[in-house]
Amino acid sequence: MICVAVFWGGTFIAGHVVATQLPHMIAAAGRFLVACVLLLLLAWRMEGGLPKLNRQQIHATFSLGATGIFLYNICFFAALERMPAGRSALFVALNPIVTALALAALFGERLGFKKWLGIAIAFVGAAIVITRGELMSAAHDISASLGSGELFMLTAVCAWAAYTIIGRHALKGLSPIAATTYASLWGLLLLTCGALFQLPQLDRSHLTLPVLAAIAYLGVFGTVIGFVWYYEGVKKIGPARTAVFNNLVPVFGIAFSAVFLGEPILASMVIGGLLVIGGVSLTNR
Repeated sequence: MICVAVFWGGTFIAGHVVATQLPHMIAAAGRFLVACVLLLLLAWRMEGGLPKLNRQQIHATFSLGATGIFLYNICFFAALERMPAGRSALFVALNPIVTALALAALFGERLGFKKWLGIAIAFVGAAIVITRGELMSAAHDISASLGSGELFMLTAVCAWAAYTIIGRHALKGLSPIAATTYASLWGLLLLTCGALFQLPQLDRSHLTLPVLAAIAYLGVFGTVIGFVWYYEGVKKIGPARTAVFNNLVPVFGIAFSAVFLGEPILASMVIGGLLVIGGVSLTNR
């Protein structure tokens, strides 16, 4: 699970490398082309292939692909082009909070006092990160802190919350590998359609070895191996203990962005990040 957190933390650095060189839908399509090939091989090896879908499963897997693959990755790459990778990683830590609020609003799941306290702490931490510690200044001019990169990242968080909720409530009779493979195939189809329109914007001189290596990393380690090992962790130590390791993802993301991209680690990122992680931990208890 620590390795999974390392892999997912590294996706922000690889994503930053790709997002600054390639059109976003082409970059995302490349990532999931690699992932889909490996997922199909994995499904064949572990489960003898993919099962036939009924109508409800077709709708559910398409929704997974549209939210968690298509929309999330467009916003992910768009945000990484516009804001530091370390700040982006801290936004992703809000995923469980947004998911919990959506479940409460849409399905009536009750949130006790500890969960509401954790949500409040996490949002205070997020506000510190977003405003770089200038909460009062942001209250007078929110546009100075909340730019297009932040908005894209918040949209990505909402897209992943939708992906999580659909996976929890709409999928029945599908294994995690089958569901993820079908979702990735739908997402790849949507991304490829968009990528065709971006082909005139592609500068082939930007297809350098580091960029291609970053795409391969996103597909192999950030998607397939991360997914497989995550579910191995769920089977070995249970979902509750596994979820705790997700809090390490922004930690590795910030550390890697400082080491590999030379991004500064601001005090607001440390303080706000600790509050976000603490709030998420309290909410998930």
